[in-house]
Amino acid sequence: MTDPTPQFAFDAPVTPDHIDELGHVNHKVYVAWAEEAGVRHWRAVAPPEMQGRYVWVASQLEMAFLRETKPGETVRVETWLGALRGARFDRHVRILGPDGGVRARAQTTWALLDAATRRPVRVPPEIVALFGA
Repeated sequence: MTDPTPQFAFDAPVTPDHIDELGHVNHKVYVAWAEEAGVRHWRAVAPPEMQGRYVWVASQLEMAFLRETKPGETVRVETWLGALRGARFDRHVRILGPDGGVRARAQTTWALLDAATRRPVRVPPEIVALFGA
């Protein structure tokens, strides 16, 4: 089965501080890129007043590290939404190397919070529509 077309993507250059003692990108950097995908996607589609009203928090992460990424490479971070359940969305992320090969895959779960109360809220239809889900 092939992955769906990404709803959002960005390029991330590998910097020297991403490299671990084994000479490749540290796993924690892939985790950061997966989180960044969710944050950037939200900021790209939501108007400022909606961003002020709601906050997304990652509540779960499952990640597979498939191939190493070396110094000087640039990866492509792609994301799309999965299942919606009340206040939560699943988000899928794949990180591609310059050769197009998958370096890592992630499935994250994000919860929507009311920014003022910090309590979970059911994802309203207008947010679902923003993501095209």
